[in-house]
Amino acid sequence: MFRNSYDSDNTTFSPQGKLFQVEYALEAVKQGSAAIGLRSKTHAVLLTLKRSTGELATYQKKLIRIDDHVGVAIAGLTSDARVLSNFMRQQAMRSRMTYGRAIPVGRIVQSIADRAQTNTQEYGRRPYGVGFLVIGQDETGPHLYEFSPAGTAFEYYAHSIGARSQSAKTYLEKNFESFENATLPELINHGLSALHDTLQQDKHLSLQNTSIAIIGPSDADSDIENLAQSSAAKKGNFRVWENAGVENLLKIWRRSRGEPEDGPAEEETPAEGQAEPSAEQAQSAEGSENAPPGAPAGGEDVTMEE
Repeated sequence: MFRNSYDSDNTTFSPQGKLFQVEYALEAVKQGSAAIGLRSKTHAVLLTLKRSTGELATYQKKLIRIDDHVGVAIAGLTSDARVLSNFMRQQAMRSRMTYGRAIPVGRIVQSIADRAQTNTQEYGRRPYGVGFLVIGQDETGPHLYEFSPAGTAFEYYAHSIGARSQSAKTYLEKNFESFENATLPELINHGLSALHDTLQQDKHLSLQNTSIAIIGPSDADSDIENLAQSSAAKKGNFRVWENAGVENLLKIWRRSRGEPEDGPAEEETPAEGQAEPSAEQAQSAEGSENAPPGAPAGGEDVTMEE
């Protein structure tokens, strides 16, 4: 009753003290594909699940580089994410041109939170329908922030947003105590396990639907990153691995779980031009297997003795 009367604009509170337009924007974030963020003492990692609008379309981009030391993962409306990410890039560039240094991570997150809050207070505007997970690194170490359309921003050790994110949160809450001292391979494995929990039962992580972003020094003791393909990895800057770049990361994760490195085997499909057996044929074959020795095969005539 009250919802229909108080959700026509975003500046009027309902008797329950709610702004329904802001709640609708938060629902848009929940409809987006999942994004996971984790951080340790030395690294911060983002993992996202990409979607495709159809068989003929490419998978949507979910990780956006803002500056050498900052990047975001998105869940929600991609168009709103593009506008906000461009604003963040302007803020990062302004800091380098004015002060000659990279903008602090907390400050750039607070700038987009202030921008989003303005849209919840001025008539004629709508809240942004996108949520961000922001990772960055500055003098105080790696950071992970969550930005929401309500104009709030909080720092986390680990967090997840998007569809079925509660399943990932359950995994993260059980294991977050080990994140602080985790190595980069361990941190990525935890993130992939949490991302896997957001999938439907018949879906699996693959090269096409998985993308990973890392910030922090490369791990010289492991081969999880191909340093020859990324100069950002050598410097410890924000870098994104997707498509063929995540193949080795997925293999290491599957190996840690005791699964085949190449992923689950696909079900065999009938050869081209060969029809699948009908239900009657399958039932007849099953009956033939269970028949006693010497019994006539299915379809044969039986002669009754007098």
